Amino acid sequence: MDIEELIEKVARGEIKLHQVEKYTEGDRRLATEIRRKALERKLGVKLEHIGHYSIDPNELIGRNIENMIGVVQIPMGVAGPLRINGEYARGDFYIPLATTEGALVASVNRGCSALTEAGGVVTTLLDDKMTRAPLIKCPNARKAREVAEWVKANIEYLQEKAVSKVTRHGKLRDVKPFIVGKNLYMRFEFETGDAMGMNMVTIASEEIMKVIEEHFPDVRYLALSGNLCVDKKPNAVNFILGRGKTVIAEAVVPRGIVERKLKTTPELIAEVNYLKNLVGSAQAGAYGFNAHFANIVGAIFLATGQDEAQITEGAHGITLAEVTPEGDLYISVTMPSLEIGTVGGGTRVPTQREALSIMGVAGGGDPPGVNAKKFAEIVAGAVLAGELSLLAAIAAKHLARAHKMLGR
Repeated sequence: MDIEELIEKVARGEIKLHQVEKYTEGDRRLATEIRRKALERKLGVKLEHIGHYSIDPNELIGRNIENMIGVVQIPMGVAGPLRINGEYARGDFYIPLATTEGALVASVNRGCSALTEAGGVVTTLLDDKMTRAPLIKCPNARKAREVAEWVKANIEYLQEKAVSKVTRHGKLRDVKPFIVGKNLYMRFEFETGDAMGMNMVTIASEEIMKVIEEHFPDVRYLALSGNLCVDKKPNAVNFILGRGKTVIAEAVVPRGIVERKLKTTPELIAEVNYLKNLVGSAQAGAYGFNAHFANIVGAIFLATGQDEAQITEGAHGITLAEVTPEGDLYISVTMPSLEIGTVGGGTRVPTQREALSIMGVAGGGDPPGVNAKKFAEIVAGAVLAGELSLLAAIAAKHLARAHKMLGR
């Protein structure tokens, strides 16, 4: 069958979109072109820009995408340099931001400038874990408690008999059980090295379920995810217990820098933060007591191949601002659930891998895990820069003016 005939059959629906590779002898780039041209013919549209790209569909289809027809291009800018004095990230960093929101990169860049002149950002990593919470149905609540207690007492046994069978990098470190009636939700916590780790912990959790069912024949696991993980949804559990990286970024910005660079005062920034980010967010019932974590987290996630749906939890967090006894500005961001990685998933896509390389965190670290931790500290520093700049713009009443100039 020639290419023109293939396009026509796909356009008419005689060959389904996912079947095209069967007719291209495994050539996924050609299959991508056929699907796109068939869609153009069927819908009467031109997809010229979607069809221009440098990445190789042969490397992506089956790993990162299905039914590929091309790419969407998002403009990417950089903010920085930002000086970070972290436990893993130390030095001056440029932050890649993929966005179509005018003024965002400029705002983060301004925050980077102020923080770097102030001596930089101090970052502290509090926790690092990926979770999965299978649901187990038990005969009654006492059996659920018995299973939970057995699992808690046998973490090393489950690591040996289940987890180690399916992953070299994943390590089961703890479990937090929740019992509702006779239903047991086991929130497993894993170390996952430089990977974000969702696939890893999902596969490992299924192996753990097999061991539990063998040991307790009268229980059965109903769902590999019981929604207490919690993945890709606003929730209190991640906000309180954390998921992924839990990290804090903080800085003291001298009054002179606040007044000269940010055109406002420490007192006004602190007041705006209290009444907007804390009181306003409490009134709204928000999980994010911040100005716009999601803007910076989202732009970095898109640039670096993270799971974009996990921007939801990445936007959880608290911004604090107060005037020091010396009259300077103390500002911090606390991010309880930053789910990121430097290997696997979308980080394999060449453009996203290049964006990670801008920060010096592409690929696996030595020892494993240090690149993802370094990345987390850089993200937290960038979020702090974004929060500082936006709070200052609001305090100085410059927000609308900035969007008139840059965001139209």
